[in-house]
Amino acid sequence: MAEQDSPVFQIQRVYLKDLSLEQPNSPAILLEQEQPNVDIQLGVEATPVAEGVFEVAVTATVQTKIQDKTVFLVEAKQAAIFEIRNVPEDQMGPVIGIACPQIIYPYLRSNVADVITRAGFPPVHLAEINFQAMYEQQQAAAQGEGNGSLPQ
Repeated sequence: MAEQDSPVFQIQRVYLKDLSLEQPNSPAILLEQEQPNVDIQLGVEATPVAEGVFEVAVTATVQTKIQDKTVFLVEAKQAAIFEIRNVPEDQMGPVIGIACPQIIYPYLRSNVADVITRAGFPPVHLAEINFQAMYEQQQAAAQGEGNGSLPQ
């Protein structure tokens, strides 16, 4: 009986769900000597797939620009399917919001750097992310919205 109640946390599969690369101003922009500005946006989402099974995805958008012209834009979504059972309800949020993205993120970093290199650019290496701090910020923001205060 104790075996049925013990927590389960298993990765079923890790996969690249979506990847796009755009170079809308090539080839002219490639002749520019100016260093581009790099903007990186990250996101995490989780979707229940079945009882005790979740898809967790980490997305990255990397856009480089010279002045107002895009050099390249990469959008990538790395996902994984996790089996998570018999975990106390108060721990599910951190498991899905911290532990799962920490497992997925290295795959995303590698795929983003690879596609940028294959496009003919120096690789952009995404920085290490503290998913615990990111999760805590999201929780604080959600509580701030839900505490009865009026939207600004």
